[in-house]
Amino acid sequence: MRDSDWTRILDWPGYRVYQHEINEKAKLLTLWVRRKRGNKKLVCSACGRRCTTIHEIVTREVRDLPWGLYRTTVVVELYRVKCPDCGPRIEKVDQLPSKAPFSKRFEETVGEACESASARRVARQFALSESTVRAIDLRYLERWSASRRKPSLRQLGVDELFLGKRTKFVTVVSNLESGEPVWFGEDRKKETLDGYFRTELSRSQRHRIEAACVDMWAPFQRSIEEWAPKCMLVYDRFHVMQHANKAVDEVRRSEFFRKGGWRREVVKGKRWLLLTRWVNLSEQKQQQLNQLFALNRRLMKAYLLKESLERLWQQPNENAAREYLRAWVRQLRWQRLPSFEKLAHLLLDHQEGLLAFYRVKIRFGVVEAINGNIRALLRRGRGYRNLRYLLLKAQRIAATKTEFIALRKAA
Repeated sequence: MRDSDWTRILDWPGYRVYQHEINEKAKLLTLWVRRKRGNKKLVCSACGRRCTTIHEIVTREVRDLPWGLYRTTVVVELYRVKCPDCGPRIEKVDQLPSKAPFSKRFEETVGEACESASARRVARQFALSESTVRAIDLRYLERWSASRRKPSLRQLGVDELFLGKRTKFVTVVSNLESGEPVWFGEDRKKETLDGYFRTELSRSQRHRIEAACVDMWAPFQRSIEEWAPKCMLVYDRFHVMQHANKAVDEVRRSEFFRKGGWRREVVKGKRWLLLTRWVNLSEQKQQQLNQLFALNRRLMKAYLLKESLERLWQQPNENAAREYLRAWVRQLRWQRLPSFEKLAHLLLDHQEGLLAFYRVKIRFGVVEAINGNIRALLRRGRGYRNLRYLLLKAQRIAATKTEFIALRKAA
């Protein structure tokens, strides 16, 4: 095969193959390439300025996509140019986006493989180390992030995520309209969220934020009120129902577990039934709950109170929701349920943020969906030390609508 045929197969714009070598024993293909005669455009890799003077000629060896069973190595001839601003610099080549010994399309192939498989599996596929695969994937994601247009931020979601004993909590800031995370910060303090508003958003961007979906964590509220005064706080329904589930669980403990004896045996294994909505239970599970309620009326009242609280977000307007919340609180007057009385005080103290949902319609499930994607990434990657890398992976999943499919072994 002639060198011109290898040039067409390689398909590097502006470059031609002038020598090739095939090692059948090692299954290795080596191609030597240099610029075509008409390709005279020289650009500094540091500043992007066009140059005319060549300082010296060097060669660089990079790995390209394999051809069949043959691993391909390209030895490319490069120029070091004399840049008036930067001095002697290597020229910019589109096929070589970084200093790593890999071509651009090889890194893109590895990056795309990392979207559907773990770094360990991709490393075995391409005969690379795991650290090299992660470094390639990070560069691939950085180039993707730099080339795409970022959606505007008008509805903000703020939540914390537990990553483990070393990192502890991470603050996750999300764009509720586009459904993707926009920033990660270590810890969940007010200073953490302050850093996001101070370094990532301009004054005009902060004033364009219309609403923020948050839990009842006070440091986040103070930070948003300070940096985005025009933003309306809306409390997340998921976290409110979390508090209600905890109240039900406290009633279960006080009525059965702390009394011991046969009462404890009756309620054993029923915790998740009590925390599940009635409509999501099968007939068999509903029958088990009815048997439990027949033994303890107070536990039944707690479960019904939890179920009825969900209707707070199903009212026709804000005034109806306000009246429904007051009626729900009045039901607790003679019930003797301390955990629900504590919950009622919490809801009344944050009443305006709960009812703000009727003024600004936001999607509550977005924040939890983003957290679910992040947890899936953590399980598949067995943890991430680089928060920037984790953020880019989560953004890529949200932008491409990637879905994780769990495969079970046949019985």
